[in-house]
Amino acid sequence: MSTDRTRWQIRAERSIEYDVLKTRDLFSPENEVMLSGGKRNGGRRFVVVDGAVWHYHGEMLRSYFVARGVDARIVVFPGAEEHKTIETFQDLLRELDAFPIHRHDEPIIAIGGGVLTDVVGFVAASYRRGLPYIKVPTTLMGYVDASLGIKVGINFNGNKNRIGAFAAPLVVLLDKTFLRTLPRRHLLNGVCEIIKLAIIRDVQLFERLEIDGPTSVANSFGSAAGDALLDRAITGMLDELAPNLYEGELTRRVDFGHTFSYGLEVSPRLDLLHGEAVLLDILVSISLARRRDMLTERDVGRVFALIGRLGIQPDLSLLDAGVMWASLLDRIEHRNGEQRVPMPVGLGRCVFLNDVTFQEIEVAIAALRARTDTSRERALER
Repeated sequence: MSTDRTRWQIRAERSIEYDVLKTRDLFSPENEVMLSGGKRNGGRRFVVVDGAVWHYHGEMLRSYFVARGVDARIVVFPGAEEHKTIETFQDLLRELDAFPIHRHDEPIIAIGGGVLTDVVGFVAASYRRGLPYIKVPTTLMGYVDASLGIKVGINFNGNKNRIGAFAAPLVVLLDKTFLRTLPRRHLLNGVCEIIKLAIIRDVQLFERLEIDGPTSVANSFGSAAGDALLDRAITGMLDELAPNLYEGELTRRVDFGHTFSYGLEVSPRLDLLHGEAVLLDILVSISLARRRDMLTERDVGRVFALIGRLGIQPDLSLLDAGVMWASLLDRIEHRNGEQRVPMPVGLGRCVFLNDVTFQEIEVAIAALRARTDTSRERALER
């Protein structure tokens, strides 16, 4: 018996093109870049701004749109990981639905940290099946990491970034003057992502952190040396992201520090920022790599010395082998059935493991704590 079959096959390609642009005086009416993708004067903009940014720059932001003759609906976003929820997502959609904007030439503008740009990007990707949007990161984490790619989304059911999409912005606008008002904890939070890149792919970045990192943190990266550090970190991140924006390849060096950390980060009792959780993951990975003779004792010592010089004090009491193992199991699903754990082999180089065991995590944590205890005892003896 024969069966007639008819088949239609559709193939299409959509190019991705967006700029990551350094700028200054972003809220000066003479600076037009925030109006990219639409009319330079007039029109409407739906703007979501972080509460802390609004506190410091709110009047200047409002005056900017008035001066440009733009009808702006400005929504203040509370920020922080606990607001990266479906409820916040829906609230923003309702605000947007009450303020109609053109589908193509009145881009949404997201001004804030990584949580805000992720949520607002998902709003833009979802509303009318996609609106253009602009990202303005105002935290160091956003500046060197969260804002640079095309992933957007929200947390769901106790899991980080469980719902989301790939949605490229029109442009990412980098104005590092926002870093001047950033609390030290949030500044160091972003530094942890720079450390990640340095360990796993760029030993010269690691060396620059050793030399210029402490001063750069102290002056909020306001110096030429700090600017060079940021530029190198951004270049490195974009070199990793650009060939693989849709993550067709799941073996990614930038996932270093993002295997064991998820459960720690989403736990409300721990109150960890993203970079803080990533650093704890990095330290456990470093300990595990040392036990496998993938890192020398000198390399490990340099990592700990750098963290100390930068004034970062990770709380090792928060490490939990059970939580970190559960995070790894979840990453196996995310990485399509394999662990694909990035692991340093010397500073600046990387391999991927698929055989990490629960017992190894336990031993790595114990060795890490013992090392810290020994260092503390030596310091007291001096």
